[in-house]
Amino acid sequence: MMFRRSLLSRRLAVILAGLILCVRAAASVEDTFKTPQNLATEATWLVKLLEGAHYSRSTVHPGDYGAVIPDYMTALDGQHLFFLDSDRARFTKAYNGDTLYSNIAYLGNIDPAYEIYRIYEKRVQARITWIQEALKKPVDLSTNETYAVDRTKADWPATAADSDELWGRRLKFELVAEMLGKKTPDQAKDTVKKHYERLLKNLSDVETSDLAEIYLTCIAALYDPHSSYFSAETYEDFGIQMNLELVGIGAMLRLKDDYCSIEELVPGGPAELSHLLKPHDKILAVAQDNEEPVEIVGMKLRKIVKMIRGKQGSKVHLIIQPASAADTSARKEIVITRDVVKLNSARAHAAIFQVPGADGHPVPMGVITLPEFYGPAGDRSAGEKISASRDTADLLAKLKKAGIQGLVLDLRHNGGGFLGEAINLAGLFVPRGPIVQVRESDGRIIVDNDELVGPAYDGPMAVLTDRFSASASEIVAGALQNYGRAVVIGDDSTHGKGTVQTVVEMKNISPELAMSAEKSGAAKVTIQKFYLPSGSSTQLRGVVPDISLPSIDDSLPIGERSLPHALIWDRIPSTPFDGRPLDPKVVASLRQSSLSRQSKLEEFSFLKRDVDWFKSHQEQKLISVNLEQRRAEKSADDAFRKDIKAEQERLAKSDYPHQEFWLSAPPAKPAADTKKADDAASADDSDEADAVLSTDQDPYPKMDVHLRETFRILNDAIGLGSDRQYWANDHAPLTIASAAKN
Repeated sequence: MMFRRSLLSRRLAVILAGLILCVRAAASVEDTFKTPQNLATEATWLVKLLEGAHYSRSTVHPGDYGAVIPDYMTALDGQHLFFLDSDRARFTKAYNGDTLYSNIAYLGNIDPAYEIYRIYEKRVQARITWIQEALKKPVDLSTNETYAVDRTKADWPATAADSDELWGRRLKFELVAEMLGKKTPDQAKDTVKKHYERLLKNLSDVETSDLAEIYLTCIAALYDPHSSYFSAETYEDFGIQMNLELVGIGAMLRLKDDYCSIEELVPGGPAELSHLLKPHDKILAVAQDNEEPVEIVGMKLRKIVKMIRGKQGSKVHLIIQPASAADTSARKEIVITRDVVKLNSARAHAAIFQVPGADGHPVPMGVITLPEFYGPAGDRSAGEKISASRDTADLLAKLKKAGIQGLVLDLRHNGGGFLGEAINLAGLFVPRGPIVQVRESDGRIIVDNDELVGPAYDGPMAVLTDRFSASASEIVAGALQNYGRAVVIGDDSTHGKGTVQTVVEMKNISPELAMSAEKSGAAKVTIQKFYLPSGSSTQLRGVVPDISLPSIDDSLPIGERSLPHALIWDRIPSTPFDGRPLDPKVVASLRQSSLSRQSKLEEFSFLKRDVDWFKSHQEQKLISVNLEQRRAEKSADDAFRKDIKAEQERLAKSDYPHQEFWLSAPPAKPAADTKKADDAASADDSDEADAVLSTDQDPYPKMDVHLRETFRILNDAIGLGSDRQYWANDHAPLTIASAAKN
């Protein structure tokens, strides 16, 4: 069984979300958009599929379909800039839930999508004409006005006059952003003008399938945020697979409010290895070698993807706005060499860190970093059969042979993968027994057990998670927490995705479509929920760590709880298993020691400064459009970032020495250091060669405060093992019974 939170399943969701564009077609909607019979058939079958197979099908009723109208309007106009509130009122009155349901379920009629788009198209074209005229006049950037950058939850302007006033402030905001990049007023105007000229050109890109995809996804999303509809083109371009073999830069892209941002970096891909791109960075323009950059703001995602992909070994130039930049005017050009993103590059790897002990002597601590739960079905190589659990077992053997006294399983940024791999991997650390429970929509519960003969490692361990740890990661972290096998450390919770999706091609369920020679679309539908052995769902709440550490992630809208129509958290009966959570007095002792360090160590002061600075900028909802005020703010922000970087370099001098272990060749250094990268010889697969020295470009970043503190917490737990008051069932905490007998 495939665990549906795979990277490429997520890619499909990201790409579908990417169809949320702010500007669409120039031709008349009435002349251009007509629903082909096959599309109408797909629409009716989508409703049948949702009503017959979706996990929460009984919670959505025909009257609820009225929410599709504002959702669809928001999908077109994410920042609530173009429509008027009167448009919303008119359309919600004209298309009530029961009417929408009847038209879509019985007739496959999606005409409201075209009608709403027709008004949207007129609003956009009129506004761009208004902007072009406004840019011909002097713009006063010395006022005390402000602009709300995030309008996703704001009302649409009530009147045309309100819309003009809003756009006046937005235009100033855009001009200031460009001038902070050292452009003259005329250059800033020219850049903004070109931006909207690009939007105007993109009005001709929209097709019937685009609007249908957005509209039908809004219908599927009534049931939950992970259910969606794929047009035939989307389904064909980004079909279901787990091999990660694409020639490109290895980045998941998302379009939101006209901007293309990095949703996620594929582990082992060129973008990740370059260390030049980060999640949430925005791509503003793309250029090929020896060509002028092309602005992509407002461009269709498929076109952006096509521009970024290319021949292996060729280079792509990206103009980005770094997510870490407090100033929205920040621009940076980076160059990445395209390559095949191979599964082997994303394989688990390990290291042994020498962590100072209580007596001052170093304690060897192992860490296994797992980017995802991959499996044989995702491996294209003919001979080698690799999997996350098998690789982890091999790394464990190497770490145990080297004499580790504790183990950290690092699941940060691990978005999931195969369910079977999650079960097998958890089984490496617990006695034979249940790992996860799966509930069907009819209430039937299936218990998935670890069938391994015995654990591969029975010593003390910790699991390190963050807000990006999802699905399979949550199953493993939650199961080990249920068994009292590991202390879970990280952000205040994991992602909270405790559901399973299946992708169904429409022609496989529709006799009419099956007989057609035309390609059909597909639907991604949530069909199951996951529960831990204790009966607690991982949905919505995720896995709450035993010890949380300060994190920037906690101030970002990341996780299931931030998604509309997310399924609820609930419980089912516990299934019998041979384990129990850590004794509260053990957790309390470990937490207190960690809090004491957090109040004293310099590295936590450094982390707190960075987190507080980031939070303060996140909480700043209104941005000044006064040029001089923004220049002063930018100067202060630049000084802060320079200071924080210098402090990080200073603190990194105390990083623990470590030795790395790889099951395949270690990654080459990024293209930014190509001369040295050629000298980074690949180690062969022998035991003698798989330990390599750390370098400035190694995968363990400088001053990783969370990993360092996890080692310390684990060291504290090992110390508690010498005091029998903390033991449970005749063995030390974070171990299993067999460890006490050795």
